[in-house]
Amino acid sequence: MALDVTDQSSVPNVVPEAFQCIYTACYCEENVWKLAAFVKENCSLGELSKCYCVFISNKSKKIPLWQQKASRDSDGLVVWDYHVIFVYQEGLKSLVFDLDTKLSFPCTMREYATACIGDEKTLKQQYKRMFRVIPVAEFLSTFASDRSHMINEKGEWLSPPPKYPPISCSDSTNNIEEFISMSEDFKHGKVLHLSAFLEMFKVET
Repeated sequence: MALDVTDQSSVPNVVPEAFQCIYTACYCEENVWKLAAFVKENCSLGELSKCYCVFISNKSKKIPLWQQKASRDSDGLVVWDYHVIFVYQEGLKSLVFDLDTKLSFPCTMREYATACIGDEKTLKQQYKRMFRVIPVAEFLSTFASDRSHMINEKGEWLSPPPKYPPISCSDSTNNIEEFISMSEDFKHGKVLHLSAFLEMFKVET
């Protein structure tokens, strides 16, 4: 059985408090990148190896998640095209850091899976979530976004961008669609169905 960590004293000191994090609404991938960069700069390689970036999406780019701050519904439901979270795993302990959820920062993977992801048995196929799990070190060295996916046909921002420069890597200035895609043709981390994702992070189904 997965260890359900609720004692905040047991939370590893690898990520800053929520109010200290760099955050821009609707740019979850960059929020997580900034968290990852903080961990790399301030923690040991051993701690870094326990951290993952997780892109959640599917072929139809319609993924329901509950308990989202952006929702106006009582259950916090939002159907995103994709979402990104930061996960820390040590032994049986898996913690989720997500600045867009109404849950605590962090919360346990068990709590996140129950409250935000939910059971997909009643979901239509087009809404079933897939998970691209990427070690943080790999994410930092391979991810790039020029933010063009956030500009509409009129050249207007769908949501105001971060004030810092766009993120690039040695090979690209914009490859975000490779991370959002759940095709295994793109070799970033590994793509998992919900059951395999929960098994990886020690949550029984």
